[in-house]
Amino acid sequence: MNDCYLPAEWYEQSMIQLTWPHEGTDWAYMLPEVEECFCRLAHEISSRQHLLIVTPDPKAVQEKLEKQDVSLENISWACIKTNDTWARDHSFITLLDAQGTPHLLDFCFNGWGMKFPANLDNQINRALRDTDLLHGEYHNRKSFVLEGGSIESDGQGTLLTTAECLFSPNRNDSMNPQEIETSLKDTLGASRVLWLHHGYLAGDDTDSHVDTLARLCPDDTIVYVQCLDKNDEHYEELKLMEKELSDFRTLSGLPYRLLPLPMPDAVYDEEGERLPATYANFLIMNDVVLYPTYQQPAHDVEARRVLGEAFPGREIVGVDCSPLIKQHGSLHCVTMQYPKEVRNI
Repeated sequence: MNDCYLPAEWYEQSMIQLTWPHEGTDWAYMLPEVEECFCRLAHEISSRQHLLIVTPDPKAVQEKLEKQDVSLENISWACIKTNDTWARDHSFITLLDAQGTPHLLDFCFNGWGMKFPANLDNQINRALRDTDLLHGEYHNRKSFVLEGGSIESDGQGTLLTTAECLFSPNRNDSMNPQEIETSLKDTLGASRVLWLHHGYLAGDDTDSHVDTLARLCPDDTIVYVQCLDKNDEHYEELKLMEKELSDFRTLSGLPYRLLPLPMPDAVYDEEGERLPATYANFLIMNDVVLYPTYQQPAHDVEARRVLGEAFPGREIVGVDCSPLIKQHGSLHCVTMQYPKEVRNI
C-alpha cells in the first residue's frame, strides 16, 4: 500500500452513507424529531448522488422516507445491526492507489475512547465487506483506533488533525505521539501532519474532532470556527487555534487562505449543558456543500456566504441540524463519502 493516498473530500464521489437512528440508539427519546432531520438529509443527498443507508430495519426506514416523499430510486440498503448513527466515525476510510484501486481501511471504533457502546458499530464495515455494495480491497486496521471525523486530507499528502483527540486516553495510549504520527503517515499515505493543539467546543464528546473546528478546502484554503465574543468560554482557545492556523504553511511554503466561519450563539439542552453547534461540520459533495443550520438566521446566512467563497461553483444548501446537536454531533458526523471507484454499479 505504499502508493496509496487519502483523497480529499472534494474528490469525485460515488455515494454517501447514512447510518439510520432507531429505538435502540440514544435517539430513542426524540426519535421522530431526529428522523425528520435524517429524512431531509436523505432527500438532499439522494436527489443529487447515490445514498447508502445502513439500518437494522430497511423496510421501516423505506416507509418513513416514502411518507416524506423521498424517492427510493437512488438509495441502496444494508441491513446491519447498529449502536448509533455516527457514520463519519465508524465507516471505512478509503484510500486510492496509483491505479485507482480503492482500499477500504477498517479501523477500530471504540466509542470515542470507550465513552459509549460501539460493539455493533465496530462491526459495520465487516458486514458491508460481505455485501455486493462496495468495490475495493479490504484492510483490517482494528489494531489502531481512528475516527473519520478526527482527520482532514487535502489529497496531496497533508493531514490536518488535533492533538487533543489523537493523543487522548483510551484510543492509542500504548503509543507515544511520534509513533501515532508515524502510523498516520504510513497507513494513510501522508507526507506530513499539521497538528492543532488548541481549540475545542463545549459539549463535544469526541475530544475535539477536527471536523468541528477547521476544515481543509480546495486551493490551499482552510475554513475554521472563529469566536469574536471575549465573554464566550471558547474565545481564548479558538484565538490560539486561529494563530496556529495562520502559522501553517502549504506544501509550496505559503500561508493558507483562512476563511473564518461564525460561532453560533450558545445552544443549551434541558439540563443547561452547552451543545456543540458548529458550522464547520459541513459535507462536501460533487456539486453541492450541505451545511448545518441552527435556526439562527444571521449566523446561518453568514456561514453560507463563507462556504460559497470556499467552494465557488458548488450549490450551498443548509439543513437544520438543531436535532443532531442534542446528541453532540452535526451533519458531517452522520455522513461518510465514498470515492467514485467504490460503489458497485
